[in-house]
Amino acid sequence: MSTLWVAGFGSDLAEDHPGFHDDVYKRRRAWISSLAREHRVSSGPIPRVEYTPEEVATWTHVLSKLKDLFPDHACQQYLSSFPYFNFQGDQVPQLEDISQVLKSRTNWQVRPVAGLLHPRDFLAGLAFKCFHSTQYLRHHSQPSYTPEPDLCHELIGHMPMLANQGYADLVQAIGEASLGADDKMVWHLTKVYWYTVEFGLIREGRDHIKAFGAGVLSSYGELKHIASGAPDLLPFDPFQKLPKMSYKDGYQKAYFILDSFEDAEQKLRALARAMKDPVQPFSL
Repeated sequence: MSTLWVAGFGSDLAEDHPGFHDDVYKRRRAWISSLAREHRVSSGPIPRVEYTPEEVATWTHVLSKLKDLFPDHACQQYLSSFPYFNFQGDQVPQLEDISQVLKSRTNWQVRPVAGLLHPRDFLAGLAFKCFHSTQYLRHHSQPSYTPEPDLCHELIGHMPMLANQGYADLVQAIGEASLGADDKMVWHLTKVYWYTVEFGLIREGRDHIKAFGAGVLSSYGELKHIASGAPDLLPFDPFQKLPKMSYKDGYQKAYFILDSFEDAEQKLRALARAMKDPVQPFSL
């Protein structure tokens, strides 16, 4: 875990990124990414970033727009954990403070990262209750959109759920299943992560389906898309082949529904046992 392969994003932006032509933004991203590259867990707390007024305004926009949607769309576990973080509209939270909250609730911690990690590295971190998070924010020109994980997505989407023990155990189970897995199974578990931790839904009672995935909870458009009834809503089964992950093709065409976090965790641990079966290992 001492050496991490940053597989994408960071300060290197694609031509279709909202900040591609903004040299000031790219230099700022490069500097924030360098803090993560240079940070070592043994060296002390996560470096604090003094966010610019423009970055604070982006955070304010995203938080205020999403908070109004949560009571109707977010799962109960998210709503219960959200107040622990005391998110304020006029102040971008610091990763070290957020990490301390998680440690006090579920014994998880946050580690800064310069960009998108290789799936094997990222999943391995989950096995050890470590969530790798970016520290930079999306481009101010499109505050309701980001083509990659940014601080708004990490904090608003992921952190409240990781403060719930049942959910945190499920995420850890995905990570543990990846340890020692071959490349094909790591890719399958990456898709399991995508369709649960990022875009998962959960059943509440007989008639209600709520969001818990960070990619849903941090996206105004994604929440509205699900409510429209357009996408397919399917039962979650980690033993089945999952659809191709959609990064830049608009909203998800299908979402998977968990009956409970505990049930999903049991299924993931059963999958991990099947993968390691010396007689008849699970394969897709």
